[in-house]
Amino acid sequence: MRIVQLIDSLEAGGAERMSVNYANALVSEIEFSGLVATRKEGPLVSQLDPGIGYLFLNRKSILDVAALLRLRNFVRKNKVTIVHAHGTSFFMGVLLQLINPNLKLVWHDHYGNSEFLNERPSLLLRVSTLFFIGIITVNETLKSWSKEKLKSKNCIYLPNFYFEEKTEKKETFLKGTAGKRIVCLANLRPQKNHGLLVELAKILKVHHPDWSFHLVGKDWNDAYSLQIKNEIKTSGLEEHVFLYGGQNDISNILEQSTIGILTSKSEGLPVALLEYGRHKKPVIVTAVGELPFVIQNGVQGYLVPSQDITSFYTALEALIHDQQKQIDFGSALHQKVLQDFSAATVLKKYINWLENSSI
Repeated sequence: MRIVQLIDSLEAGGAERMSVNYANALVSEIEFSGLVATRKEGPLVSQLDPGIGYLFLNRKSILDVAALLRLRNFVRKNKVTIVHAHGTSFFMGVLLQLINPNLKLVWHDHYGNSEFLNERPSLLLRVSTLFFIGIITVNETLKSWSKEKLKSKNCIYLPNFYFEEKTEKKETFLKGTAGKRIVCLANLRPQKNHGLLVELAKILKVHHPDWSFHLVGKDWNDAYSLQIKNEIKTSGLEEHVFLYGGQNDISNILEQSTIGILTSKSEGLPVALLEYGRHKKPVIVTAVGELPFVIQNGVQGYLVPSQDITSFYTALEALIHDQQKQIDFGSALHQKVLQDFSAATVLKKYINWLENSSI
């Protein structure tokens, strides 16, 4: 097999990280593993294996003919047989397939708002589905949606997986008190519900003023971001809630952290959870997306109802007061991630599915 991953950017987001994970993991498994960033590069470029065929298109518009021709030349030069398009890059994949019909096109749906699929536009996707040999989804809800809404006959749910990244430079140094840091790996997007985190911080400041929250994720400096920052300032939380933006040294950040949380309204299977588990961090997460299928409440961490601040704070309080539970949760999640979400486990299913889909 000769496969190229197609992604719009290499910013530090979940879909972007998974495109890099697939490309890296496939280097030793297939004849050729490539990755093409269509619109923008980013910090994840540094995580690409040297054996990967890499191209940055620098696409300027939706119908950038010059970029499309560069992509076609790259695919032909490397004799690519399968294009694995992640997220919104599917449209570029469709255009490529139109001028190179022998290519097989797979779409990977990373849609993060899967709790609100009734609001998702689908017309362009329904047309584009005609060009896909199959669809990969990050949770079972999206798989059902693809079958029902897009009428796709070849869907598979493949969980996100972790992959040992290259050695990182330790560039991020967390503020606050060592041993009392709560980290949230989540881009600043509405479905991640950072507002709940700010509400938690208001309560925690009163009862445990030496504990602090650390928000790591891409900041678009938009209305949502501004709202969160204003709430932090007006609530006097500047020394209790810290924002770092998108960072690439996640292992280094987690080594400095005590508890990992996700306050999301909607999720697939977040890469952040796999990172928490890989680094043996105890977690508190909301019961959305695939999270209830990974976290058994009270075993691998605490699972709480979405947008329920009382339940979330009660779990946080319990974990703060019980260091042994922190160790036990972190160890149990680590074992779960190793067993079910390793690259080897997922790639075996992926390659088998591709072989059957390409017939």
